[in-house]
Amino acid sequence: MSLSTIRGLFVVAGLYDFLIGLTFLFFGSRLFEAASVPQPNHWAYIHFGSLMLMIFGLMFFAVARDPVGNRSLIPYGMLLKISYTGLATYYWVTTDCPFLFKPFAVIDGVMLVLFWLAYAKCRHQQRLPGTTDS
Repeated sequence: MSLSTIRGLFVVAGLYDFLIGLTFLFFGSRLFEAASVPQPNHWAYIHFGSLMLMIFGLMFFAVARDPVGNRSLIPYGMLLKISYTGLATYYWVTTDCPFLFKPFAVIDGVMLVLFWLAYAKCRHQQRLPGTTDS
């Protein structure tokens, strides 16, 4: 995986999380209604998660700007992806997970693997100063 690919991955991840957070922040009620998902007893639960996604999106943009220099942020992104994928998969398998949340679990699982590969590549780049963008 080249540094250019890593930069592109984290731009996509930043847009993905920021826009999902923004969408759930402003249109969560409409999304839940359209997907026949029961409304939460208080929207602060959804709004807080939405704002967290937007913050992580901004963090991913920082990684995209300088993947090697901001390599230490990548594990936090991996933890986000593990958290969501793990919870969604658990409920998907054991009880029920509304369809609205299933595609995000699959996409986040793929991103988790890609983040791990990017993290490993950036570690390799730190060990080899003066290497080119390969």
